[in-house]
Amino acid sequence: MNWQGLLSIGVFYIIVLGIGIWASRKSKIEERKCNVRHSEVTIVGGRNLNICVSIFTMTATWVGGGYILGTAGLVYDPTKGLLWAVGPLAFSLNMLIGGTFFITPMRSKNYVTLMDPFQEKYGNTIAAVLFIPALLADLFWVASVLGALGATVSVAMDISFTLSVTISSAVAIIYTVLGGLYSVAYTDVIQLMFMIFGLVRPLAYYLYILNSSFIRKAVNIMFFSNSQWFCVPFVLTSTYFNNITESAVKRVYQEPWIGQIKLEDAGCWLDDLMLLAIGGICYQAFYQRVLSAASDAQAKLTCFVGAVLCPILGIPSVLVGAVAASTDWNQTSFGERSPYEQGMAGFILPIALKHLCPFFVSVVGMGALAAAVMSSVDSALLSAASQIARNVYKNIIFKKASERSIVVVIRVSIVLCGLLGTLLAITSTSVVLLWIVSADVLYSVMTPQVFCTLFLSRWVNHYGACSGFVLGLLLRGLVGEPLLGLPSVLPLPWDKTLEDGQIQHVVPFRAAIVIITFATNLLVSQISMRKSAKGFLRTTEARIELKDIKCAEQFEPELEED
Repeated sequence: MNWQGLLSIGVFYIIVLGIGIWASRKSKIEERKCNVRHSEVTIVGGRNLNICVSIFTMTATWVGGGYILGTAGLVYDPTKGLLWAVGPLAFSLNMLIGGTFFITPMRSKNYVTLMDPFQEKYGNTIAAVLFIPALLADLFWVASVLGALGATVSVAMDISFTLSVTISSAVAIIYTVLGGLYSVAYTDVIQLMFMIFGLVRPLAYYLYILNSSFIRKAVNIMFFSNSQWFCVPFVLTSTYFNNITESAVKRVYQEPWIGQIKLEDAGCWLDDLMLLAIGGICYQAFYQRVLSAASDAQAKLTCFVGAVLCPILGIPSVLVGAVAASTDWNQTSFGERSPYEQGMAGFILPIALKHLCPFFVSVVGMGALAAAVMSSVDSALLSAASQIARNVYKNIIFKKASERSIVVVIRVSIVLCGLLGTLLAITSTSVVLLWIVSADVLYSVMTPQVFCTLFLSRWVNHYGACSGFVLGLLLRGLVGEPLLGLPSVLPLPWDKTLEDGQIQHVVPFRAAIVIITFATNLLVSQISMRKSAKGFLRTTEARIELKDIKCAEQFEPELEED
């Protein structure tokens, strides 16, 4: 075991845990100041979060381990390249769309979770069904990022996979239980600072050793003041790789890292972009941040600033992928075959930190990566626990629950979700695949539901919601998923058959499913409304009105006696 690496990451975890405990005390102080419910302080920070903290926590949640590792891996992958690394662009669009259209309808009615408008519109039963894919997406999100951290640390530091996952999970669970959103938000601040220092600053030296004197001067001004000593390790590694500007457009050690998008692959590229750009509005973690802001303007500013910061914080990952694609790996300590040839393209960032940098630099980079992972884990844990406590426990199981009992349920749910996510990360070999598929299903099925509930509430009802939900799941299953071994039963136009016999869809089928589900929701809702007007069906609104009438009839004799 690499005891130096373990000690360094342990110091980072102690710092984060200390910030989390301090933030939990701050949350209690704010709770006394704010005239809000105890549970709302835990879930949305009493709707009075500092603007700077809001920006940091929003950005840190999106710039997680998957974002950093995935962007570097795609840039390095010779079959993909930079053009296929849609994360920076997609996450920026996601925040712009969310900040422009979704903040006002969610904040205008003082909602606390994403499930609140569904329960208000469709009732508890249907909302509980719609909650299932959202809960699974959060659980698999936790498990996948913990698994990615464990594998990354084991690659770069020779530390046990199980040990790194367990410690990371325990730290995130402890401070999330203690302080709720306040602990999550303030630890996101320190985690984002670690990411900036650990990735943005040291990786700027990769640019410094290029031949462009202009780039040298610019980078020197921005990053190197009083830190020239940090340049030495990167200069020592300059003989391992070729100029990244040259390898971007022509083959050196592998295909150009810019990549290309063929016309036949444009549909897949658009589908991936829409999945990340639109699918983010279906996560409670996004609404938890915007609902915690003091005003609509502050919430929108949080999204717009985050939309600028996300691509900027993706630059280090792009640089790592570009340098890795320009490196002669035979000259490094990694081995004769390149990481791609050994099937390790997804872990190119920790591999580059280990084999292209001195040990202390790789330690700083691993600390930044651990920060990125934990900023996603705590957000997903609080997201799942908040909806379980409020939308299941309070609104369905025990409607007269006290604020203290709701907070207790939140804390218990955080622990249970954390333990389940940790167990999945340790025992399962396909957690990442499950998370990808659950995020896929969440996007395909829930996106139309969110749009219809928030913007077309008068034109939809529970018949349309159920029909759209079932049809969306059915279509997604029939289209198939190669990652899970599900064959494609539903043929689509211009399908391609690959060498291994699998079918590759050229049409952006996820976007098509979203559109079909959206149209089905509207169409069935309008038909059922017309039928209910003629007395053939009974809508949710009619049932609520009937309950009110029966309740009034029940108390009418008592009122007459009085």
